[in-house]
Amino acid sequence: MIIIKPIVLETTLSLPLALDGISAGFPSPAQDFIDVPIDLNKELIKNPTSTFFGRVAGDSMKNAGIDNGDLLVIDKSIRPRDGMIAVCFLDGEFIMKQIQIVDDGCWLIAANEQYPPVKVGADNTFEIWGIVKHVIKSF
Repeated sequence: MIIIKPIVLETTLSLPLALDGISAGFPSPAQDFIDVPIDLNKELIKNPTSTFFGRVAGDSMKNAGIDNGDLLVIDKSIRPRDGMIAVCFLDGEFIMKQIQIVDDGCWLIAANEQYPPVKVGADNTFEIWGIVKHVIKSF
């Protein structure tokens, strides 16, 4: 299940950005001064009128690094392609799965072996609602 919320772009918050990146290997010297601002709205939202936030509820995508409670940035303007992670409206409920497009329809694939693939058929009410562009995690 996904809880969908519209975005609000009326506010901006410029935060400092470490220009040289953050080393994930060996330590690097700390910068004495960081003055390049970054606005996360501009970084994460390319199509404001078609972008929404969603909060993940469940663990079906955990092996893709998407966990319960993560915040999703979902863009409805992106054309779905095979292998993308999508928020779908299936039989009255929002769900998130990897889409596998085949000649006779679509499969929804979880990233957790406890959840079987779902074949979308003619008897389902189905729409690929939007494509997941970013996952924001809290630790």
